[in-house]
Amino acid sequence: MNRLLYGFLAGGLFGAGLLISGMVDTTKVQGWLDVFGDWDPTLAFVMGGAILPMAIAWRIAARRDTSYLGLPLPEAPKREVGPDLVIGSVLFGMGWALAGLCPGPSLASISFGGWGGVVFLIAMAAGMLAAPAIRARIDAGVASKD
Repeated sequence: MNRLLYGFLAGGLFGAGLLISGMVDTTKVQGWLDVFGDWDPTLAFVMGGAILPMAIAWRIAARRDTSYLGLPLPEAPKREVGPDLVIGSVLFGMGWALAGLCPGPSLASISFGGWGGVVFLIAMAAGMLAAPAIRARIDAGVASKD
């Protein structure tokens, strides 16, 4: 029960942060990404506000074996930059720039974002479902060339 309660509280805090920061406003996000046009730098504060607490959380987590709920902590993320990270980042950035939404804000926006948010969410889910099969085909093609 504690896990569900903490999950609910964390999700509510995350959603409130998205609303307050303007991350669910597609024009604000696209304004942040339009560095050669009408650039809106306010989301830099949102990113800084997310990076700082996470840096502290990772430092604390590095010294622990279990979470505060007694569950095992996941492995720390890999530090090396490889093709998967670069390709995934580019695809994420392209989708973010085109739609002005990413996964968290897209979920928050379905309650008020109209059909555009719903279409984005369906397309995102379809991409997530198709990605493992596409990755398996790519890996099989690379393995057959070796």
